[in-house]
Amino acid sequence: MSVDERVNVLMVTMAFQGHINPMLKLAKHLISKGVHVTIATTEDGRYRMLNTANTNPNNSDVNSQIKLAFFSDGLTPEFDRSDGESLVNTIREKGPKNLSTLITDLTQVHNYSCVIVNPFVPWAIDVIAEHGIPCALLWIQASSVYSIYYRFFKNIDQFPNLEDPNEIVRLPGLPPFEVRDVPTLILPSTPFYFREFTRELYNALDKVKWVLGTSFYEIEEEVVDSLASITPFYPIGPVVSPFLLGEKEESDVSVDMWSVEDSCMEWLDNKPPSSVIYVSFGSMLVTSQTQMDNIATAMRNSNKSFLWVLKPGSNKDNVAEFSNGFSEETKERVLVVKWCPQEKVLMHSSVAGFISHCGWNSTLEAVVAGVPLIAWPSWTDQPTTAMLIENVFRNGVRLRCGEDGNASAEDIERCIRCVTEGPSAEEIKKRAREMKEAAWKTLQDGGTSSKNISQFISDLIAGKPDRA
Repeated sequence: MSVDERVNVLMVTMAFQGHINPMLKLAKHLISKGVHVTIATTEDGRYRMLNTANTNPNNSDVNSQIKLAFFSDGLTPEFDRSDGESLVNTIREKGPKNLSTLITDLTQVHNYSCVIVNPFVPWAIDVIAEHGIPCALLWIQASSVYSIYYRFFKNIDQFPNLEDPNEIVRLPGLPPFEVRDVPTLILPSTPFYFREFTRELYNALDKVKWVLGTSFYEIEEEVVDSLASITPFYPIGPVVSPFLLGEKEESDVSVDMWSVEDSCMEWLDNKPPSSVIYVSFGSMLVTSQTQMDNIATAMRNSNKSFLWVLKPGSNKDNVAEFSNGFSEETKERVLVVKWCPQEKVLMHSSVAGFISHCGWNSTLEAVVAGVPLIAWPSWTDQPTTAMLIENVFRNGVRLRCGEDGNASAEDIERCIRCVTEGPSAEEIKKRAREMKEAAWKTLQDGGTSSKNISQFISDLIAGKPDRA
């Protein structure tokens, strides 16, 4: 589809890897259809990008395809943004004015047909409305999570006592599940500022013209159908890099917050097919010492090879000591890196399973690559995604965690064997292959996601503003 050069889209996101990635991948889809894209993110992202070899923010673009723009979140580059309360409160106070100023500057050059935001900048929706630009929400979690939040904050369905983790939740489109599996941001134990931040989003939805989901219809069919009667929702995923879907790998467009260690690919090349367990808990979570110790014990006992991502900040003083007690033979089958090209790792023939925190980006990438999952959720949408993996998708198993969120070494080993050995592994692998096939088909001509993306772009063309 050819699109007139006056069709421009602005995307707004926080500078977290898991937030930027789906925006970037949707941008690639739009660019392939002729749409011009600018991604606006917070200034702290600029500073982190400057320290990686994968982006060049000095030119304010990514490989000359996607323009980058920056606005301040009101904090200094050195501020520890893991302090969630300070970050949320400050960006709610300072972000609207700073983003508004940036939009004013950008619209001196382009008239935007749409601004696409993600769920973690709900205050941006009002800013966009004040500028008179149509707004879309890119929902970067499972469609099921959107449904749970929507029904909760809009008081559409009755929820049980959320204080009791064993209570059963019954909602349209989903099998019965326990309160421990709901997104943590609606739980009474969640800090008030996080709950209110989420409530803001659902209060602002009347100003959003499109809600675009990064999942795809075929894996959440019943829940998407259940949403149709209460709110427009359009799955356009899986939003992943094109090469994961069998397309020719080009000079890839990337915005990495951490320096990638490509040495792991050579290491994988020297491993037998389906012999490696990949371990990564994303860009935000810090691996506790208990987690490290239990994973290391499971590694020793399972006789599998492991590629383990321990990002900067994850007990870096103890990383070198994690292999205490390993034999020399065991050490040879374990590689620890700070960051890796995850999609390429998941596509590698040597990878047999993925121990994941169940971030939605990682889950989708595993689905498209056909890799079985071992779910180790922590917070926000991750417990719900873990429930989906085990009970709805059936492409993996879930670790049994204690109240501290940690799983025993014995249970980690049990799950590794579940996805690699015996009848259970064969069923999980079969289901993973089926989901991979469905993921590839949905974005082909005539697929459900392809149709939804085309309709969205048609809407942009029909409503594009003319320049004076």
